[in-house]
Amino acid sequence: MPRTIVPPLPPLDWLRSFEAAARLSNFTAAAAELGLTQAAVSQHIRFLEERLKTRLFSRLARGVALSPEGAAYLPHIQSAFATIGNSTAELFEPRAVQTVTLRAPISFALLMLVPALPDLAKALPRIQLDLVTIHRPTDYDLPGSVLDIRFGNGSFAGREADRLTAERLVPVAAPALAGDADWTSLPLLLVAGAREMWAEWFAAAGLAGHPRRSHRFDSFVAAMEAARAGAGVLLGSRPLVDAALDGEMLVRLSDFELSSTSGHFLTKASTARLTSAEQEFHQWLLSRLSGMAPTLAT
Repeated sequence: MPRTIVPPLPPLDWLRSFEAAARLSNFTAAAAELGLTQAAVSQHIRFLEERLKTRLFSRLARGVALSPEGAAYLPHIQSAFATIGNSTAELFEPRAVQTVTLRAPISFALLMLVPALPDLAKALPRIQLDLVTIHRPTDYDLPGSVLDIRFGNGSFAGREADRLTAERLVPVAAPALAGDADWTSLPLLLVAGAREMWAEWFAAAGLAGHPRRSHRFDSFVAAMEAARAGAGVLLGSRPLVDAALDGEMLVRLSDFELSSTSGHFLTKASTARLTSAEQEFHQWLLSRLSGMAPTLAT
């Protein structure tokens, strides 16, 4: 079998100086980050350019700018460093606890994620979840999280999305209200936003809606607690209400379910590179929910 010939690589310290200078657009700042002198970084860049026979930077009055060749080279160097770093952590730091930060709507966090935490601890004992609950869409714009869970139709600008749930809507109420012969005359609990769909449900079910409305909530989990307390009928979102139905804390009032194109999606920025811990959590969550809810869309 012929031996693969690997072309000689530039020294690692040259590449480290190039990556830092390119990322910071400044030799002096790169030197400070690397614990080198500005002259050493400048020398590394010059040696690298001579080795590659290519100008990597344009020198400016304040700092530097990447040449087209340098801009094309940078992501490959950063990817290589990330691979080395992740491999080193996985092979030589197997006991280190790694934190995964996840943003999720509060209803999904409480009803789907929290019950799954014991299984997460067993499946991925090295992973510690930092769960940040979302209350407003603008909360997604805050820095600090690569992964998040979003509710919608799966189209999120600039993000890759994997479906976790396919929503089905069915009227539910506390058992004490279930004996009412005409449940449609009971107060209807409302959820602000994408789930305010009573009119659509009545139309799809072929029933006449009615104007009687009760309390309105800004989260599904709050409306669900009101339904459990007997305050009215909730348009239950499956699978969020499945545990309450299985435990008979809520009962369904109709056999008709309105299937929705909406659902929860695990998303990440299209340009983001996941750490090994984030990749493991990503795979675990997809398999966990697929196993719990075989009726989810595929």
